[in-house]
Amino acid sequence: MSHAGPTLEDELERARDLSVAELADAIESIGFECTRCGACCKGHGPADDREPHTATVFPDEVRAVQDATETESYDWRDVARPMPYGLTEGDDGPEGETFEWALQTDACGDCVFYEESEGADGTTGACSIHSDRPLICETYPFSVALGGTSQPMGEAVDSVALGDQQDPDETDDEAMTVRAHECEGLGRDISREDAEELAAALKERAVRELEEAIGVRDEYEPVQTESGEVVVHDSEGAKNPDGTPIEE
Repeated sequence: MSHAGPTLEDELERARDLSVAELADAIESIGFECTRCGACCKGHGPADDREPHTATVFPDEVRAVQDATETESYDWRDVARPMPYGLTEGDDGPEGETFEWALQTDACGDCVFYEESEGADGTTGACSIHSDRPLICETYPFSVALGGTSQPMGEAVDSVALGDQQDPDETDDEAMTVRAHECEGLGRDISREDAEELAAALKERAVRELEEAIGVRDEYEPVQTESGEVVVHDSEGAKNPDGTPIEE
């Protein structure tokens, strides 16, 4: 007999039921301290074939960054770009449909909000929108796997099962885990206060990702794209690369 996996709504319910204390336990057991190396904010790979930084940003997070400072005005394109996954390279550049926004990058493929400074201890990285950074940035290098279709992207280098919240009838593929992704800050001591703060953000991110996925699914209407045209489908509907709605 085939086993039907959980729906997005099932996963959302699980995300909302996540225990912040248990998430904090998992984070403490792995350990983490940001070293400000900047690796998670930069593009990666050889210079002649560099992969740009791709951090998912929700529509309301884009607007939050736009409103983050009174000294500089950001247009939508200053903050976000269409996620490249799903797009193809046409004669006039990227084209097609995609289903997420990514933080904007510079010519080197680094996040446009990443800054570096030289000090006595070498190069130190910083985020110019740190207090308004997206949840994916706030929670890196951790993610939560809820055992369904919306598994977090990227390879994990460590993971901890959320044992107290497991269903005894579920398979290994359905188990909920906290996953840690490549980062030189892993394995370092973290205070309980910091672990709980990170855990609360991680739970919020898990909920928001599923709410966004459900919104995208419910709002999706196919759009016929022409050569050189890009359409981004998010939870608010189909949009142009500048964030404006596509008129029907």
